[in-house]
Amino acid sequence: MLTHLKKIFIWWNQSTIGTSIQTLLFGKFVGKDSFGNKYYQNKKGKRWVIYNGEIDASKIPDEWYSWMHHTKNKIENIHQLEKYNWQKPHMPNQTGTENSYHPNKNNDKIEKKYKSWKE
Repeated sequence: MLTHLKKIFIWWNQSTIGTSIQTLLFGKFVGKDSFGNKYYQNKKGKRWVIYNGEIDASKIPDEWYSWMHHTKNKIENIHQLEKYNWQKPHMPNQTGTENSYHPNKNNDKIEKKYKSWKE
């Protein structure tokens, strides 16, 4: 019951009932990315994504980002995109998590690279 109430009132948790109805009636499934996000398009050309898990726009990989924003690129078929071994996999925004960047994360001692003139 709580899940159904969340779908009605909380838009940032998952897709709402309105989005689910629009997807069911007018959405044509286009594809799915490595994170499990599903991409849809209607006849008028409107595109949307249903996220797997919490909604966060940084979870969209670059090949699907260009598709979502109608950006023309050299890659015609996004489903057969070749990744090179030197390319890192896409990661969502890590701000606020344990994986976020901190300059002095592992070292508590701060070493100055200069000497102040007042000592």
